[in-house]
Amino acid sequence: MLIRFLALLRQFLKVSGLLPLVKRTLYAPRAPAAAELPNASGWRYRIKALIEQANYAAVTQVHDLPPIYGYWMKRHILPQLRSLGYESPTDYFVKNMLLALRAPGEGLRRCASIGSGNCDFEVELATLLLANGVDNFVIECVDFNREMLRRGEKIAAEKNVSRHIVPVQADFNEWVPSGPYDVILANMSLHHVVNLENLFDRVKSSLVPSSGRFITSDIIGRNGHMRWPEALSIVNEFWRQAPEKYRYNQMLGKLQEEYVNFDCSRSGFEGIRAQDILPLLLDRFHFESFFAFANVIECFVDRAVGGNFDPQLQADRDFIDRVHLRDVEEMKKGQLTPTHMLAVMSAVPTPRQEHIEPLTARYCAHPA
Repeated sequence: MLIRFLALLRQFLKVSGLLPLVKRTLYAPRAPAAAELPNASGWRYRIKALIEQANYAAVTQVHDLPPIYGYWMKRHILPQLRSLGYESPTDYFVKNMLLALRAPGEGLRRCASIGSGNCDFEVELATLLLANGVDNFVIECVDFNREMLRRGEKIAAEKNVSRHIVPVQADFNEWVPSGPYDVILANMSLHHVVNLENLFDRVKSSLVPSSGRFITSDIIGRNGHMRWPEALSIVNEFWRQAPEKYRYNQMLGKLQEEYVNFDCSRSGFEGIRAQDILPLLLDRFHFESFFAFANVIECFVDRAVGGNFDPQLQADRDFIDRVHLRDVEEMKKGQLTPTHMLAVMSAVPTPRQEHIEPLTARYCAHPA
């Protein structure tokens, strides 16, 4: 009941026009305080968990992004991904799942998806696996938001894949695997996890020996999706060049004369330990495939100001192109580290080492 009340309160604030004011209060600039990270069993964690569940209880489109994001992906990121043999991020998941699910073995192939939300991505994966001739699998969809899992059950039924989708209500900070898995997935969920060490240890121990794979897509930048100082200086350089219309923050409902490097983890778990994800994975897993991208560009194509850019306008496209190319230049020099990754990991070393030079997983780990 409390979750539904908080979700209704959030909807009221949105309809009444008060939500931007609340967000401005929550997201006022401040220096991050690492010591304030919540314990996964403490009272601060429980409050954040309630806020997180309320935030997503009524969200049916988790990954909705502005049109300029689509332009940037199609123009700059997908060609790089195709050079590795993948047509899209979804194709990356499917092809690597097929490698694991087609490995020698008998019986039902078990998969788990950590932080599945509405399960729409898992339903899409199930549909594509079936289209590729694999039908002896289930995907356990792990999420602590029951409302989202209910929507997932409905989506699975509509797409006729219910027998392949198994909702599991659990907090991934405390998730206990129910047995060995051929594949464990994490699609844009790890940056919400407080107890990463515990989660990664359990993932590693529950992968089927030799053939089990951990496949992820996630954000690996600074905690709270803030910019590190070396990236912030470049963001501000482009921010000063940008016409006023580009600097209107649609999430906060205000014009920003200066870029606000705010901490998104203040009220919930958004980016709570993003900067720890890659180093902790490197300590535990062998990276078979790693594709990393973005940093400064993220500040201009994401939800906050991305909606101000029109992909139909040449000037807008040119601006985005310039920012992206600066990212690429600085990453190759080692001056910036990427904020996004796609990765396939195994518990034991394998000969496969797929990446775009020089962006290996270790190269992309921020020195902090």
